[in-house]
Amino acid sequence: MDAAAKEKWIAGSVVNGKILTDKKAEPVTAPGITDEIIGHVNKAVDTDVEEALRAADAARKSWEETPVEKRALILEHAADLFQQEMPTLMAILSREAGKCVPDCLSEVRETIDYCRYYACRARRDLAPVPLPGPTGEYNQLSLHPRGVIACISPWNFPLAIFSGQILAALVTGNPVIAKPAEQTPLIAFKAVEILHKAGVPKDVLQLLIGKGSVVGAKVVSDPRVAGVMFTGSTETAKFIEQSLANRTGPIALFIAETGGQNAMIVDSSALAEQVVMDIAQSAFNSAGQRCSALRVLFVQEEMAPKLLTMLKGYMAELAIGDPRLLATDIGPVIDSGAQQMLQAHFAKMSQQASLIMQVPMRETPTGYYFAPCAFELSDLSILEGEVFGPILHVIRYKAAELDKVMDAIIKTGYGLTLGVHSRIDATVQYIVNRMPVGNMYINRNMIGAVVGVQPFGGERLSGTGPKAGGPHYLPRLCMERSISNNTTAVGGNARLVSLLEDD
Repeated sequence: MDAAAKEKWIAGSVVNGKILTDKKAEPVTAPGITDEIIGHVNKAVDTDVEEALRAADAARKSWEETPVEKRALILEHAADLFQQEMPTLMAILSREAGKCVPDCLSEVRETIDYCRYYACRARRDLAPVPLPGPTGEYNQLSLHPRGVIACISPWNFPLAIFSGQILAALVTGNPVIAKPAEQTPLIAFKAVEILHKAGVPKDVLQLLIGKGSVVGAKVVSDPRVAGVMFTGSTETAKFIEQSLANRTGPIALFIAETGGQNAMIVDSSALAEQVVMDIAQSAFNSAGQRCSALRVLFVQEEMAPKLLTMLKGYMAELAIGDPRLLATDIGPVIDSGAQQMLQAHFAKMSQQASLIMQVPMRETPTGYYFAPCAFELSDLSILEGEVFGPILHVIRYKAAELDKVMDAIIKTGYGLTLGVHSRIDATVQYIVNRMPVGNMYINRNMIGAVVGVQPFGGERLSGTGPKAGGPHYLPRLCMERSISNNTTAVGGNARLVSLLEDD
């Protein structure tokens, strides 16, 4: 990554293959070193949005008629290109998104996994399926593209989620208008450049960089958009849902993956040495800026003294600083707004809860750094919603109060991730059977879902499903059509007079 340490990148919206660079470029700074300009970006305006919509809509027929095998091969070529570009992609991720080196590596690998997994699933899932019927009738079910899909992605996984949405829509035959987060335009531009190089037609994939109020709102409200794939806050998801409902034209698809008040339940049978590592990784990796991150730790009171003492010791060893350095455990948060929100919540918790530990803040560059911390609360109701960052809230519970703990978690309305640490199988099964949560992790950390292995997505306030990186994702991006053919109308059923046995 050192070779790219001083490189500056240029990004712009890409409409019909043309990079829009005729506007005043705005500087992009690094959250880890805020006095350093790492690139420049040209943002889209209303006329660019209209041109992108027109081009994507015009490309629908040709892309739909492109064979599934060819679309799958393009994704596999993209996987090879992402692999080749890994050093550059990691450098951009570290500088623009403030990610530590291991997280950068994992994110590029996840992107490659999406390419290969969705290519494999497309070959399997998009093939027509013959259906049973009476003699003299042939029935078939087939999947077809919906149309232009808007992909609106977040800054916390600006390559993997951004690319994963696009890849799924493209391989199912849908043209895409991609709207990345405002904080991370450089990595989005690089990803689109790779996908175009891999063979995605220029008119089939449009990139619109800009404010949500300019780009996102206009795209979502346009009836030429057949569906929206969104990852971000629950509040924004509800706004998109209302916008889609209020517009004219066909009813649109909406796939949303939002946040969660994610909890971990630790009983007295758990192995403390393992639990403390899983807690710290789940709560503090990526500066707590994962939608799957641990927010609330419920620990049985008999286990609490030992576990919290060990957690304090673990936190004391964490290193905060420049994310490009291998010695760094915790990098910056994404921007000043995130930093100020966390500082305000820290001040509030200092009045309403007891501070267990805050990671020592040693010398760091000028950037948006916030030291991870843990507070002990008396009750979950003190928290009004998800706090997106490295603040852990700890609540002790009595063994006889497990049902109350689960009720409190359910009452939040979220259902994204849940961790359970117990060596009692009956306890684990009791919790799993009762909790309406999309992803449950038993005796391990609760972050880092793997494509094709741990499909990711929540329910209730945490998302609509289906799960990204899972076997049900691609069909959701398609329309189903059935054909019933009366074969007797053209001379009967030839199979009835065949002398050969069926295979």
